[in-house]
Amino acid sequence: MLQKELSEVFLLQTKATHGLLVSVSEVRVSPDLSTARVYLSIFPTENKDSVIKNIQENARTIRHELAGRLRFQLRRMPELSFFLDDSIEYAKNIDSILDKINPR
Repeated sequence: MLQKELSEVFLLQTKATHGLLVSVSEVRVSPDLSTARVYLSIFPTENKDSVIKNIQENARTIRHELAGRLRFQLRRMPELSFFLDDSIEYAKNIDSILDKINPR
C-alpha cells in the first residue's frame, strides 16, 4: 500500500519535470511500523544523486502527503528513508561483462 501511494505521489511531482522518471522499486517497513526504507529507481541516471538528495531533503513533506492519502488505512505513518536502487545499473554491468566474455 505504501509503495503504490508513494508511486502516485512521485508521479504527480515528476509530471512538472519533463524527462525525469522516479519509480518506487521497493518499500521495506520495520515490524513496528516506525520506519520505512524506500528504494527509488531514477531515470535518466545522469543526475540521480541530486534528485535523491532533493527527495531526502523533502522527506517530511512527502511523508505528510502520504499521511493524508493513507490516514484511514494506517494507524501510524512510518518515518521515510529514501535510497537509490541501482539494480538496473548492476544488471546492465553484468550484461556488459557477459557480452565481453561470450560475444553473440
